[in-house]
Amino acid sequence: MKTKQLKSIFALLVLSISASINAQNSNIAINETTIYEGVEFNMPKVKTTNFPNYEVSITDFGAINGGLFKNTDAFSKAIADVNSKGGGKVIVPRGIWLTGPITLKSNINLYLEDGALIVFSDDFDDYPIINTSFEGLNTVRCISPINANNVENIAITGNGIIDGSGDAWRPVKVSKMTDSQWKKLVNSGGVLSKDKKIWFPSEGSKKGYESSTNFNVPDLITDDELASVKDFLRPVMVSIVNSKRILLDGPTFQNSPAWNIHPLMCEDIIIRNLKVRNPWYSQNGDGLDLESCKNALVYNNTFDVGDDAMCFKSGKDKDGRDRGIPTENVIVKNNIVYHAHGGFVIGSEMSGGVKNVHVSNCLFLGTDVGLRFKSTRGRGGIVENIYISNIDMIHIPTDAIRFNLYYSGKAPVLEEGQESDTKIAEEKLVEVTEETPSFRNISMKNINVSDSETAMFFMGLPEMNLKNISIENSVFETKKGITLIDSDDITLKNVKIKASDDFALTIYNSKNIKASEFNFKESKSAIKVLGPKTSNIQLDKKDILNEKEQIQEGMGLGKKAIKLQ
Repeated sequence: MKTKQLKSIFALLVLSISASINAQNSNIAINETTIYEGVEFNMPKVKTTNFPNYEVSITDFGAINGGLFKNTDAFSKAIADVNSKGGGKVIVPRGIWLTGPITLKSNINLYLEDGALIVFSDDFDDYPIINTSFEGLNTVRCISPINANNVENIAITGNGIIDGSGDAWRPVKVSKMTDSQWKKLVNSGGVLSKDKKIWFPSEGSKKGYESSTNFNVPDLITDDELASVKDFLRPVMVSIVNSKRILLDGPTFQNSPAWNIHPLMCEDIIIRNLKVRNPWYSQNGDGLDLESCKNALVYNNTFDVGDDAMCFKSGKDKDGRDRGIPTENVIVKNNIVYHAHGGFVIGSEMSGGVKNVHVSNCLFLGTDVGLRFKSTRGRGGIVENIYISNIDMIHIPTDAIRFNLYYSGKAPVLEEGQESDTKIAEEKLVEVTEETPSFRNISMKNINVSDSETAMFFMGLPEMNLKNISIENSVFETKKGITLIDSDDITLKNVKIKASDDFALTIYNSKNIKASEFNFKESKSAIKVLGPKTSNIQLDKKDILNEKEQIQEGMGLGKKAIKLQ
């Protein structure tokens, strides 16, 4: 036990030093001016908010502190007053302020003083059902606790806390909890699914789940029945739609019913200095979902959530393709992620495309996956021109970097049985159409990983390989190495793999793979190349000491597939 603890402390120390060096080399003092430095594409300068000096307090309109009196009207009247005066600041003083939904209007800065806590009502009657989009699909949900639509020049600032009372809405899976936690939750009330694996806060929530084919959209009931499943239609906490010039700066956003912060089809967005939190068991408890948005800055935030931390999307399947609005021109710098499914994520709803994204100087501590890219057949959309650098990770229980184009679909058997060639099933090619997703032109540099299950797992589609992805100047201390499946034009340059339990590099049905200065001397096994479609694997001679011992070939692979240069 002591040895394991010492290794963990040493790994954290090394990671901290690495992060410090990366920070010094990359101007870690990020602000509105320096954030544009080092960006690889032509990034438009984000237009900022500006408010008149006029300000009011919600107490001027009858708000009562204490968490017992519902202050919905006071918030509404204060916002209406400031909006009618041309804009300004709506102040939330220190205290506990219970309220129903807050609808922001143009030119409003909702400012939370130190010690201010906004708690949203758990009375579902306060949240009418509206037409909206969730998980990339056109659907209906309850209105969000904080919402804005078709507005301009809005902000939420200060140092207070915004709590969405998410536990009143969320189902919980038994797999997310310990036995004692699950027993306590079940004894608190609510109802269980038929298989007793999901707890629901109410019968209406359970009925909605049973009326859905995809967990979140009630597609098996009529419009007349929607009211009976209202409890199931849990909203994102902050929904800002079709709006411009948005600033979120300072507060803590926590305990959301579904996603936490969701800008949708917005332009000129600044998200900085936030603490975004959700319980580890929170279903769909994402931190930030930036969807079909243009020109955005995300920096100096911390995330500790139940699902993906920072996730970029652009709609799902036909609904997303019909919308046709990509997420583009985004800078992400100097963010810390604690618990999350993924630290930085693109997909799986990316049917409108994602392009021109810079991510740097981020630290992931114990996220399930570090850098995650996901999609599947039927989505369509192109993800391209993604630049990632100076990322430090520690204690990643699965993959440090993961590309999976079979998300929620049937993947080749190799993913679970790569130790045996005989378990790899050939898959028939599918016709390339507008429904075929494409991930290409992605650069990663200075990625440092200490203690992960797998360094990288790349899985493209046979009909649409992952294309032109480079990893440079990176170190992975891991159990399993790199696996490339259905990938084309992958470059590994100055990459060190210390894979204690597996091959440093496994290549299957991939082509045009280039590795130079590839250090795998501390791995258990070296390079494994297999698959009848594998070709043009270029390895640096000086990296290969003994070809027979260090390169394992299989599945009828011809010698011409590998070139030593």
